[in-house]
Amino acid sequence: MLEIRPNCECCDRDLPPESGDAYICTFECTWCADCAGRFPDRRCPNCGGNLERRPVRPPHLLDANPAATGRVVSPDCASRYR
Repeated sequence: MLEIRPNCECCDRDLPPESGDAYICTFECTWCADCAGRFPDRRCPNCGGNLERRPVRPPHLLDANPAATGRVVSPDCASRYR
């Protein structure tokens, strides 16, 4: 099951579970649409994998299967991809 991380790893923007602006790689590195659009070939800057829109978990399933709350931020990402 996906973690559904709460933020963009580059700019720390909030990305709630219902957000259609979240992109992930196969390792679930999570990026907002703005940051993902800045990455060369729209590839994850951590692993090089392709980025796809993160699926939206239906609201009625969030109680039993909550989204993650731990934030992940890559400290130098914002300065590398402006």
